[in-house]
Amino acid sequence: MRRGAGTVPAPLLVLGSIVSVQFGGALAVTLLPLVGVSGSVALRLALATLLMWPWVRPSLRGRSRSDWVAVAAYGATLGAMNLAFYGSLRRLPIGVAVTIEFIGPLVLSAILSRHVRDFLAILLAAAGVVLVSGAVSTPLGDLDLVGILLALTAGACWAIYILTSRRTGRHFSGVEGLAIAMLLASVVVLPLGAFEAGSPLVGGEALLKGAGIAVLSSVVPYSLELVALRRLPPNVFGILLSLEPVVAAGAGLLVLGQRLSPVKLLGMLFVVAASVLILGAAQGNTEDQPAALDV
Repeated sequence: MRRGAGTVPAPLLVLGSIVSVQFGGALAVTLLPLVGVSGSVALRLALATLLMWPWVRPSLRGRSRSDWVAVAAYGATLGAMNLAFYGSLRRLPIGVAVTIEFIGPLVLSAILSRHVRDFLAILLAAAGVVLVSGAVSTPLGDLDLVGILLALTAGACWAIYILTSRRTGRHFSGVEGLAIAMLLASVVVLPLGAFEAGSPLVGGEALLKGAGIAVLSSVVPYSLELVALRRLPPNVFGILLSLEPVVAAGAGLLVLGQRLSPVKLLGMLFVVAASVLILGAAQGNTEDQPAALDV
């Protein structure tokens, strides 16, 4: 997989990641009633770790302090991002949750951008996020403010994830850093999941769904993104991810039967248009892209 991914264009790797993670998210919605938020995250991370370690076999010896700082920050971000996002999935349709979550990469792109066209695209995407959140057409009292806040928190973690993933990719070869980060996140989240879910956490249905989510939402997308981020500036990567809301809406419809209103679908089209606009600018300005921020 690592050899093959190295020959595939980076944007296609990101697209594959998007499709995989959103169908994994739709499957996660069916797991949440069984084991709760932390239980679902614990299964996802722990099973993904068990699947990855025999394949990756990361080396732990001879690592520098900066290596451990990078991978620990990456692991902490993975855990926090998943807890916040799965919390939002309990309250919001998956397409809405993902679109609001995208505000994180959007803000990151604004911070890293140097071109006027980029900012116009960001404004267009921001308008799309407002439409899809329901803030325009829904009375304030009817909005699920907790769900929106959780999605925004997941978005902030998503932006940090982009940076920490890129930094981890510089310190570790292949996907070694990912495997170590997922182990660290699992060690923290698994006790929380066991406390919330109890015995259903190790039930047959939960384990089967958890394994599917681990592959679709963790192993495949994180591996593809880690490789892609070695070749893509983080602002371009962030805008590419703006396709996630549309894919999420499709997954929600196909897997969960969730239908969105025309206003929310219009908001998603705004986000996609912003993605097309910014990528057109990026193709002509690859040499001017800003360097990644280090955290």
